[in-house]
Formats: sequence, C-alpha cells, structure tokens
Amino acid sequence: MEGKVERRKALGPDYKTALKKLPGALADIQHEIALAERRAAAAGERSVTVGRYPLAADQIALRNYQTRLAQDEALRNSGSQWASVSIDDLLVARLRQGIAGQLSDDDLAELVEHRIERFRQIGNTMAAFGSDEWRSLARYICVSEYEALARVAERDEGDFSGAPSHPMLANAQPEADPLPPVSLKDLFADYIAAKKLVGKARGTEKRWRPVFTDLAKFVRHDDARRLTKKNLTDWRDELLKSLSPKTVADVYLAAVRSVLTWAVANDRLDSNAVEKVRQEVPKGARNREKGFTGMEAAAILVAARDHVPAVTDNAATMELRQTTAAKRWVPALCAFSGARVTEITQLRKEDFREEGGAHVMRISPDAGTVKAGGYRDVPLHSQLIEMGFLNFLQAAPAGPLFYRNGKGRDPIKAARATAGRISEWLQETGLIPEGVQPNHGWRHRFKTVGEEEGISKRAIDAIQGHASTTAGDNYGDVTLKARKAAIDRFPSYDLSANPQAQ
Repeated sequence: MEGKVERRKALGPDYKTALKKLPGALADIQHEIALAERRAAAAGERSVTVGRYPLAADQIALRNYQTRLAQDEALRNSGSQWASVSIDDLLVARLRQGIAGQLSDDDLAELVEHRIERFRQIGNTMAAFGSDEWRSLARYICVSEYEALARVAERDEGDFSGAPSHPMLANAQPEADPLPPVSLKDLFADYIAAKKLVGKARGTEKRWRPVFTDLAKFVRHDDARRLTKKNLTDWRDELLKSLSPKTVADVYLAAVRSVLTWAVANDRLDSNAVEKVRQEVPKGARNREKGFTGMEAAAILVAARDHVPAVTDNAATMELRQTTAAKRWVPALCAFSGARVTEITQLRKEDFREEGGAHVMRISPDAGTVKAGGYRDVPLHSQLIEMGFLNFLQAAPAGPLFYRNGKGRDPIKAARATAGRISEWLQETGLIPEGVQPNHGWRHRFKTVGEEEGISKRAIDAIQGHASTTAGDNYGDVTLKARKAAIDRFPSYDLSANPQAQ
C-alpha cells in the first residue's frame, strides 16, 4: 500500500485477553492518528475542521515565532540569496504600531491576516475579522513577527543564542499534545454497566443506544472529547426536522447529557459539551384532566371483565391465553394500585401471597423492571377479590401471568409487548378519550381518588412507587398495614351494564 502505513498492536495469546486489551489498543492507535493528523495539518498536507485544535492567542503567537525562526534556519541552510536580504525598517515600524494598538482593523489585516488565516485553516482559531478576539490575536502575531525579526538580526551578526524578550512570548505555555480519544460507544456501555450494578437502567440501554449511534453518525466520529456545543446544537436542529421538541429534549439531549455528566463525575472527561444545550418544549393545551373519570374507568373495567377473544379456525391467529388474561385483569389491577402497566404485565404467580389476613401483590425488579429500582408491596382491593382474581391466580401455572414464558425470553420485552397489546385493544374499543394515555390514565386516576378520599400523600406515593418529596418522608416506613388501610378506603366501581359516574 504505497503512501500508507499499517498500525498493529499485540493483544495477547488468547481471545479473552485480546477482548480485554482491545479498547485500550484502539485508543492508543486513535491517539497516534490524531497526532499524525494534527502534524499533517500544520505541515499543510491536509485540511482540518475549523476550530478543531483551538489554541490560546499566546500559544498561536509562540507557534508563529517558532515557525518564522525555522524558516530562517532553512533559508540559511539552503544558501539562498534571501538569507542575506536586510530587514525592512518600515515593516518593523508597522509591527511596533500594531503591537501598540495604533493600527485600524484593515491595516492590521494587511500586516498579519495572512498569518492568522494560516492558523485558522489548521484549526487553531475561529477568530472573526474585526472582533475583539481577532484584534487581540493580530497584536500577538505582531509581537511574534517583531521578535522573530529581532532574532534574525542577531543571527546576521552571528548570535544564535537569543530568546524572546516580550513577556507574552517568554511566558507562553507550549501547546499540549491532544489527549487520547474517549469513545462515545464505550462511555455509553460503561454508563449502562455502572447503572445496572445498582439495579438501574435495565430498560435504558435499548432506548438510548440509537441516540448515540445517531450522534456519532452526525458528527462523523466517535470521540467524546471532540464534541463541541456547536456540534450538539447543530445535531439538535437536525433532529427537530423529524422529531418533536419533547422527544429531542427528553430522550436525545437528556440521554447524552446523563452519560457525559457521569463521564465528567468519573474523570473520563474534563467537561460536558451538552450541559448548556437545551430544547424548549411547548406546553400543550389541555382541555381535560390527564386521568380517567369515574365513568370512563368503570366503562373500561366492564369491557375488560366481559372480554371474550374472537374465535377463529386458525390456531395460529387465536389470541393467547395470557393475552386474554391480561386484557381481563391488568386494567383492574392498575385501577386499584396506580402501578405502571408494564409493572403489572410482568407479574408472576409467585409475586402474590397472603400475609396478616391480606392478599398482597409484590411489584419487584425480579419480575422485570421497576422504575424506582426497589420492590413494593400492594394489598389487593376487595373488589378484585370479589371479581374472582384469586380464583384466576390459583388456576394459573407458575411463572408469568400475562405473557407466554419461554427459554431465553426477555421478561422486559415480553411485558412491554403485552402492555402494547392492551393499549391497542383499548384504543380499538373507543373507550379511551382524546388526551388520555391508556397506559397512564390509571396512575392519574389513582392519585385523584386518593386525594378525594383524604388518603395521605405519603401512603399513595408508597403504593405507586413515587419518590419522597421531602427529607422528612424518608423517616419511618409506610407499613403493609398502613397500605392496606389506604387501599381499603378506595371505593369500588359500579360495574353494572351502564355504570354511573363515580
């Protein structure tokens, strides 16, 4: 491969060791590539994205000074006649005026803009002509040009020991080599792994992975260090062409912000480029409450109670026994627990027990996923028992109640699929009013009824799995006895053929 070099790194004697060493080896090679790319850009061999390697004004001036002396050395070594050309006194005077700030923008540009443009092209500055940043940089370049001419004059007299006398150059810190790249893909994987260790993010990985894939595709690299605020605002604006502001804000930007915040906190990155990138979400106009009314809730429960699957001649199209059970019982369980639908559709037979004279449902991460992270016990309402739920439970085989179990089946995916089928079915019944989400209406309804019945907010939150709102709420426990007392205060629904408003 003429003009190309192949980089190789040993990864060890076996596959397991190689996998362990692979991320580090890739980072080393990417670091070498970044250094080579930077040096190639400085040598004029390739162009670089503007602003990719930003330097402070004094660092740019120092680099300009060093470049000028290197050019002088090259001329002296070549025997060129240009090495003996005397220094232009008019140029020296103009540089002094530039240093003193006595030149207009146009005069400064005529003097040093060609030098600034060089550094702009290799990614060291984005200073716009006429800005304060540009004027300051132009004056610094004047200093470096003046100091370089002074060294040239000294060398003409045989003195090659001179050093810059201006404090700006004398005190400038040499530019640092670029830091090794930090893979966005690896950061995301490590973030998910860290969260899983504490029982979180079980459903986050699948939901957020496309976000990071899309971001890397948009910026055309996988290095989190190279992300800039402009990268992310441009990405946000591109997303808004096809996604709602809420999705962009609450999924895409929120996902990247969470992972990069974690990376900064764990010393993987120095800063979070997305920290100040926001997307305003318009408030949607509401013409009704978020939850079901009493009449709407009762109508849904009647439809669930009376659901009979369609009979077909093809066994492959028959509704699964577990799906029928889900349509029959999940709405009622949600109505008397305020739980998330997927917390109910993941339930297993072993998640129910009798304790202290109460029939209890345990919502637990062991069954799939729980947003709050821990388990919670919810006593069953008397109307559920009157409807025959315990008879259904006793007849059900061990394992999941509302989806078909199988070897290797992901319980989270299965529970979500069942929740989706219930939502579609309810939408088809025409019982879901506009403005209410079928799988969230019960949570709002449960909270509303609790308020109406004067049940303590703390007890309602404990049953629904909502976090405490004050530090004082973390003291003491909402016991099973207290939860049963709260559930017993919830009124039953009228499930006659034409239920009246509750």
